[in-house]
Amino acid sequence: MDARLLCSTLTLLLSVTRALSSAEDGWFVKVQPEVRGIEGYPVVLPCTFGHPQHSQHSSLQVVWRLGHGQGATVLYRCTSRSGAPTCEPGPKQDQRYRLGGNPREHDLSLRISNTILQDNGRYYCRVEVQGREHISFEDKMGTRLRVEAPPKILGLSVEGTEQSGYRALCRVQGSPLPDVQWLGPDDLLEGSLLRPLAQGSTGHYHTVSQLRDVEPGQQYTCSASNPLGKEQATLYVLPPQPPLSLAGASPPLLLLLSVSLGAKVLLLVGMGVWMVQGGALQGLSCWRK
Repeated sequence: MDARLLCSTLTLLLSVTRALSSAEDGWFVKVQPEVRGIEGYPVVLPCTFGHPQHSQHSSLQVVWRLGHGQGATVLYRCTSRSGAPTCEPGPKQDQRYRLGGNPREHDLSLRISNTILQDNGRYYCRVEVQGREHISFEDKMGTRLRVEAPPKILGLSVEGTEQSGYRALCRVQGSPLPDVQWLGPDDLLEGSLLRPLAQGSTGHYHTVSQLRDVEPGQQYTCSASNPLGKEQATLYVLPPQPPLSLAGASPPLLLLLSVSLGAKVLLLVGMGVWMVQGGALQGLSCWRK
């Protein structure tokens, strides 16, 4: 029994040794499971590789994809030919993407400049060694890129009539999704989401908050915050005036004051785009410049 156990143990050790030797003698692709980026700044997705058949005389092709399977999008492709100092991309290559490393030094890292929230996703690095035998390999797990952004108030508006009442709308963008609060002249007001988040990638970082029972003659502040910052915009709603018979009478004004935390006044815009008809405000809105 002891002899059989010893034989089994030796066989197992031999199998493990062969497996380790095969792993050491074969491919390896090393990537970072997750990378965090900030909107507007460059980010690098690390990827290194090795293979015993690779030499300085081999021709290499590098491919980076966003997503996996049939729905994947090829973002970057370049070829490093024998004797060439660089990896040459195709003529239609998006200039936001370029290699951050040197394939001749086994570094296939991808650099994305001026990142945007739509860059969120999982990226896959692939290398192809072209020689007597065409050999390729990629990491199956990929790298998860998380792009974060401070809050940004995209728009602040008021809609409704005197009969139905008025409500203020605040459209916000950010990642993580900002927390939105409404402030009155003296206290915190209770707002609510206008609707469930939109489906698709943009729904993860866009939201619309509404404040009901807005009264002309008052001011309301939309405050959006997340761990990266805070932004506020204040809406001054001037009471509607009775219609005037004189031609060329000036419409009421709507002022939007936008302030970023720790900053001075960023902008002050306002043109009344409401129409006074029968004492009702219609199509009241404001925008940024």
